[in-house]
Amino acid sequence: MKRLRFFNLILLCMLICSSCQQKNQTVSGGDEEADSLICPKYATGYQVTLQHGIRLVDVGNDYHFALVTTDDAMVPEGYIKVKVPIKSTICMTSLQLSNFTILNAHNVVKGLTGTKNLFNEDIRARVKDGRIVKIGMEGNIDTELVQAANPDVIFISPFKRGGYDAIKESGITLVPHLGYKELDPLGQAEWIKFVAMFIGKEREAYDIFSAIEKRYNALKTQTADLKLEERPTVFSGEMHYGNWHSVGGKNYLAQIFRDAGAVYVVNDEETAGEDFEFEKMYELAANADYWRILNSYPDEFSYEALKASEPRNELFKAFKKRKVIYCNMKQTPYYEISPVEPDVLLKDFVAIFHPELVEDDYHPKYYQLLR
Repeated sequence: MKRLRFFNLILLCMLICSSCQQKNQTVSGGDEEADSLICPKYATGYQVTLQHGIRLVDVGNDYHFALVTTDDAMVPEGYIKVKVPIKSTICMTSLQLSNFTILNAHNVVKGLTGTKNLFNEDIRARVKDGRIVKIGMEGNIDTELVQAANPDVIFISPFKRGGYDAIKESGITLVPHLGYKELDPLGQAEWIKFVAMFIGKEREAYDIFSAIEKRYNALKTQTADLKLEERPTVFSGEMHYGNWHSVGGKNYLAQIFRDAGAVYVVNDEETAGEDFEFEKMYELAANADYWRILNSYPDEFSYEALKASEPRNELFKAFKKRKVIYCNMKQTPYYEISPVEPDVLLKDFVAIFHPELVEDDYHPKYYQLLR
């Protein structure tokens, strides 16, 4: 009996050792902890797997990258090899730039498409002294400036205006960044993990995102039990060139409204923006409690300016009751940093819809009631 127990103990040890060896062979030098931190929880636009120590990143259904640390690494068929961490890149959108800002990685950014409504002093200084070049706008990109920036990769938005044919011929790897397509506010912010994989800041991204997630969900929990009659109604947008442009019912902003304890009056399946005739929007929102507006007004926006832009605006209940929620992109870094601050956006709206749920001295960053 003792011999049998001793034999079983030896066999168990052998099995444990064998299992550990197999596990080590599978990761083959890969950072297993980093991959457990970087896999998306809310974002749906990319997936991450580890195969023989190589991080495989699938973006949507059509783009596949193998992130390697050595030039001689063998990658699976169908994957584009990218040596990481990259040292330089070009950002095509403000959303992409926000990821580098929150990760304290402006030194990696060597080119931008534009600097309109740019508030960040460090980025402005880098543009001014030439460390970051302006390469033109999507659809009209200066390929010579792109080459001069010498990026390892270029982050693009493939389903937007595009104009990437010229830079495709340069041989520079184009990496799609689909954060703007995410419908969950936390999913959009989680693309900081995606960028972190390319620049070697996985741990920083995990810590930053975990804090965002915690703050967002804490606020969301506070509004979760509100009864329907306690939830104000809200609509969005303005008339421009004969149409009322509003965010769709499945848009990430519509989700923020709901998470802030409100009811969004556009209850359809649209994920982006959509255009309505004035009469249709008035039918939906005539008696809504709040009206959200985001624009780039050159001066101080006011109810008088809102009425001047469209006289029928004064017919809305939210106009009459002075319940317009406003953000001026000329005065706040909205697109520059808000994609990675969904918790701040949420708190701004909670402070308006349910002020009793935030501290008395809270100062909104983006949205507040129009005076």
